[in-house]
Amino acid sequence: QVQLVESGGGLVQPGGSLRLSCAASGFTFSRYTMRWYRQAPGKEREWVARITTTGSSTNYADSVKGRFTISRQNAESTVYLQMNSLKPEDTAVYYCNAQASNYYNYWGQGTQVTVSS
Repeated sequence: QVQLVESGGGLVQPGGSLRLSCAASGFTFSRYTMRWYRQAPGKEREWVARITTTGSSTNYADSVKGRFTISRQNAESTVYLQMNSLKPEDTAVYYCNAQASNYYNYWGQGTQVTVSS
């Protein structure tokens, strides 16, 4: 049974930091490109960050570049999103995604991040 379980969300003040985790099971994690997405209330889901299977390459949306860092530990089947200098506009539900092809494409249930004073 494929599972992606996000954790680490919560309420943080502007300028603060959070580290999200996504624990994977039920598939060969090391063969999947991993991505983080987010969806704010009333908005479409948007891509945030991507990391390749070995972790050798990462990409970020312009809105988070320089503030967020994606990483992965294949031995632990886990992907992380370190979020620094958080802004109110970062408030959203954050989802992790695992993709090896158009067919093998899995989503987690999401974790809420709220940035507010």
